[in-house]
Amino acid sequence: MFDNSYKTIAKPSEGLFKDKGSKFIAYAFPVATEQEARQKLDAVKAEHPKARHHCWAYRLTPDRSVFRINDDGEPSGTAGRPILNTLLSADVTNIMLIVVRYFGGTLLGVPGLINAYKTAAADALKQAQIIEKPITDIYRLEFAYLYMNDVMRIVKEGNLPILKQQFDNTCTIELAVPKLQVNAVVDKLEHIENIQLTYLYTS
Repeated sequence: MFDNSYKTIAKPSEGLFKDKGSKFIAYAFPVATEQEARQKLDAVKAEHPKARHHCWAYRLTPDRSVFRINDDGEPSGTAGRPILNTLLSADVTNIMLIVVRYFGGTLLGVPGLINAYKTAAADALKQAQIIEKPITDIYRLEFAYLYMNDVMRIVKEGNLPILKQQFDNTCTIELAVPKLQVNAVVDKLEHIENIQLTYLYTS
């Protein structure tokens, strides 16, 4: 059965692990796209320019099918993979997890590194508020201003979140429609004259 919701985090959180002088600072961010994940990484790198490593993993999409990892110079498999495993074991998605390492002068060895990155990442998730979000399809609607009331009535009836809006002679709205309501909402919208309905992505 296809799930109608997924688990993610409500807002950014941080975690910390120290071992033999090395400091591992973990950051968890809710993200919806690879572009957002990249922006979070750039921001953390800018905040910690002197850190030796900025290792990360992210997991995206409600079906949890998109993921990437990066060891950023640590021995292969000692950083990105343990960070990703933390996301997998918590069964969460749409999250970017970055662990910043300040080297303390003592080598930790492969088991030590795996433990450090895993523990720091797990601490960031432990500090986070894990929430369940309905899976929604994002649609763009384009219509003449004349039909604004008809569109807004459907939006209010379905209690649908508006993500973006631009009102001119031609109006554009981006809407999040929960999976369970998609058929009913799309059917109602298509009854409005000259409305252009475009499916964008699932969130």
